[in-house]
Amino acid sequence: MLKKEFKKHDVERLRNLIKGKSSSRTNQGVGYTKSSFEDHEEGDVWEENGRTWTIKDGIKENITKLDKFKKVTIPLFCPKCKNVMDKQLDANYYKSYGECLDCRTKFETKLKIEGKWEDYIKDTHNSEIDLLIKEYKNFFKEKLKESTKGYITESGEIEQWLGSIDKDRAQESLNNVVEYLEGLKK
Repeated sequence: MLKKEFKKHDVERLRNLIKGKSSSRTNQGVGYTKSSFEDHEEGDVWEENGRTWTIKDGIKENITKLDKFKKVTIPLFCPKCKNVMDKQLDANYYKSYGECLDCRTKFETKLKIEGKWEDYIKDTHNSEIDLLIKEYKNFFKEKLKESTKGYITESGEIEQWLGSIDKDRAQESLNNVVEYLEGLKK
């Protein structure tokens, strides 16, 4: 009488050993097999198994709540020189220029030595003024759109705004501001 009960895979294993097939499998391995393959490209965002995923630099990454925090904080090492970043000194320089204070100082010193500093400052200020002009023009367009809209009265009727913007006067004001800012560039 047997004290141990043999299972099916035990019997299969013994048969294989007797026949000389010692490397043959007797049971199926358990593992993850993906039933459908989805092709994702760089920057794609999708939901899978209750998680949000993206492709960043060719690698599949899980998007977490900490990702926003990671963007706000500065890294441990400067991306340019790979030195340890000082949280107090380098924070503002990293947010503005993407590098540490030492890298920024070396860059500006190099420009001064080469005699390109004045041109660099002029280009920087001019690009800021161009951005400001663009913002004023966008603001002007949005306000004109709002001025042509109506509103719903308490009785449910649609009425036009009575105090709409005088377009000619607003355009003249915008032109004056743009002209002033263009003058600052010179």
